[in-house]
Amino acid sequence: MLPLSPAYFAFAAAAILLYWICCRWTSARLGVLLVANFFFLARFAWFYPALLLAAASIDFRIGIELQELPRRPEFARRRKQFVALSLLVNLGLLIATKLLPLGYDQLYHWVLPLSLSFYCFQSLTYTIDLYRGTNPGTRSYLEHLTAATLFSVIVAGPINRVADLIKQLRQPFSLTKTEGGRAFLLIASGLLKKLLVADFLSENVVNRVFDTPTLYSGVEVLFGVYCYALQIYFDFSGYTDIAMGVSQLLGLQIPDNFNRPYWASSIQDFWKRWHITFSTWLTTYLYFSLPSARKWKGWNYINPLIVMLLGGLWHGIGWPFLVWGALHGAGLSAERAFSVWRGKSKSTPLTRAISIFCTFQFVCLAWVFFRSPDIATAWAVLTRIVSGTFGVTNISLLMVAWVVLAIALQFIPTDWFPRAVERFGRTPFAVQGATLAVVILLIEFIAGKGSTSFVYSNF
Repeated sequence: MLPLSPAYFAFAAAAILLYWICCRWTSARLGVLLVANFFFLARFAWFYPALLLAAASIDFRIGIELQELPRRPEFARRRKQFVALSLLVNLGLLIATKLLPLGYDQLYHWVLPLSLSFYCFQSLTYTIDLYRGTNPGTRSYLEHLTAATLFSVIVAGPINRVADLIKQLRQPFSLTKTEGGRAFLLIASGLLKKLLVADFLSENVVNRVFDTPTLYSGVEVLFGVYCYALQIYFDFSGYTDIAMGVSQLLGLQIPDNFNRPYWASSIQDFWKRWHITFSTWLTTYLYFSLPSARKWKGWNYINPLIVMLLGGLWHGIGWPFLVWGALHGAGLSAERAFSVWRGKSKSTPLTRAISIFCTFQFVCLAWVFFRSPDIATAWAVLTRIVSGTFGVTNISLLMVAWVVLAIALQFIPTDWFPRAVERFGRTPFAVQGATLAVVILLIEFIAGKGSTSFVYSNF
């Protein structure tokens, strides 16, 4: 029951309605949400609720111990042992879901249809924050289980701090008309991005080019790579919009994952705009745990490579993801070395435009490896791009129009959405719901054949 299916929206609507009915009683409200979380997990496989109940229970108990043990030198070893146990449990789940497909691919997708990557990353924020003393914990088992297994974000994020979710769940439930309007607009936005843009580009251009790159000219293959850059953005940001909208209807504010990533003027800037919660997690919980430049300045250039290599392997065990991570890691290190050598300099509109263009080309180069099933396919794509063939027979006007639309959406002013939310929030709730229903029907009419799964639901 992945997000986007009719069954998911029917389930979400029922869960939200029961949540609203119980909104005056905190325990009942959280109980309803916890049951919804476990029901959602059970729809993937019967053992998921039991598996995550066990894992989350271990983290809850570790959290209790970390709250009781003072942060003094004599207790440091004991505290490290507890956080190490949490790392062992969560990373064990993460590694298992990544390694099983290597030898048992078909069996894996039948037995473990849902990756636990986002659960593991989110769950680790709780115990690591308690170990570091950066966020408070909870002594409520119900609060912790509900936050750790939240159904709206467990498939593909965004990655939240469990402590932040617990804090919001403790507060009295409230949902203003503006917040309701924002939720419905986010869900509608996600559906439009996924079904009308991402799926069209995937089915009509990207899949064909990457399946048989040698059948297309260099220009057509390059067009396909650019289309994939747009596809994966609209696919993932569409999922994020839906997750944010559903969470908003539960009275929860979760962080956005994107901020116009293809406007980035550097690779570092790109990672401040793309999959923001993931890059923030890597920076907060991995990068700052590595040796610092105080010991040796070379760590400033090695650490980004280590972080991005591990980030690549998180997406999947294989050479394409490893190369993708290595490219970004090497790019980040090279940028840092160049900035140290060059020093501070003023940016002009022209230099910024050139930087944005070059950054986008680099990101697209890395996307080739990310999308390709193996290195041979990636090499075939790159070889075809530089082949010097310029035919455009397979690029229709409709494809170009869709790409122009996708690019144009990148230029929407940043203040447009808040203003639209404010105006939409003034309309009656029934009108908001009816508007969303009309959008869904229009998408069904235009898209026609349904939808593919979200790209990041596989990670």
